[in-house]
Amino acid sequence: MTAFVVVVLAALLLVPPLLYPRLTDAELRAVSTADARIQLQQAQSQLQNNVRATLLQAVAGLLVIAGAVATWRQVQVNREGQVTERFTRAIDQLGSDNIDVRIGGIYALERVARNSAADRPQVQYILAAFIRRHAPWPGESAPDAGSLPWLYVRAPDVQACVNVLCRRTPAPDALRLYLSRVDLRSANLDHGKLLDAQIRHANLARSWLVGAKFDKSDLCHTDFGGTRAIQARFVGSVLRGANFADADVAGADFRRADLRGADLRARNLDEADLTGALVDEKTVWPEGFDREAVRLAG
Repeated sequence: MTAFVVVVLAALLLVPPLLYPRLTDAELRAVSTADARIQLQQAQSQLQNNVRATLLQAVAGLLVIAGAVATWRQVQVNREGQVTERFTRAIDQLGSDNIDVRIGGIYALERVARNSAADRPQVQYILAAFIRRHAPWPGESAPDAGSLPWLYVRAPDVQACVNVLCRRTPAPDALRLYLSRVDLRSANLDHGKLLDAQIRHANLARSWLVGAKFDKSDLCHTDFGGTRAIQARFVGSVLRGANFADADVAGADFRRADLRGADLRARNLDEADLTGALVDEKTVWPEGFDREAVRLAG
């Protein structure tokens, strides 16, 4: 700050005389009358004063700008501190033994991700890890999905994570969403978006998937048995070995999906779009389904 004051004072003292130097004796003698000489000297002094005034205005403007920049930086620092505090508090809530506190932490993380683009990849990773830890797929020993209550009843914190991930704002630098080998039976993904995700060997049997979007996702050997997947999108998804037995896929979009080895004994399959889908001899079709019509459709 001291250096700045010295520079300003030097400029005020040196710049005006450099721009408008004092009149020499020779120049003054060339003026015919004393009154004219006085007026000329006063005009020269006025020009120097105008330069000083302009310099002072410029300095004042720089001070205003500097103050605004400092204020903005302080606001950013305060905002980052608040985001960090909210993030830390939400993580603490996520580790609570009280399920209501955990749900509050999950939605607090969603708010952090919404307000801070830099934290979106971390929030996505944390919520996906929470699902994998709290709802792992136990394998064939698991009870039938038909005997289970909805996910929001038996594991509302896991359903809350699913809700947040299904409506998350994509982060360009985030890792691919990883939800493989999770138990999401009877989950509600109504119009949710799990685009370009890895959900291999997972179980979504008897889930509500109306309007859900799984475009370009890896869904190998995932169980969609008994789901309500009306108008669901699987464009360009990998569905090798996936199970759609007894699922309602009316209006579902399977364009360019890899359905090799998939069980497609679904309801209303004839109303689904299979254009460009990849199938093989291991793909299972509903009884009486016109596979030739699918082949001719491309």
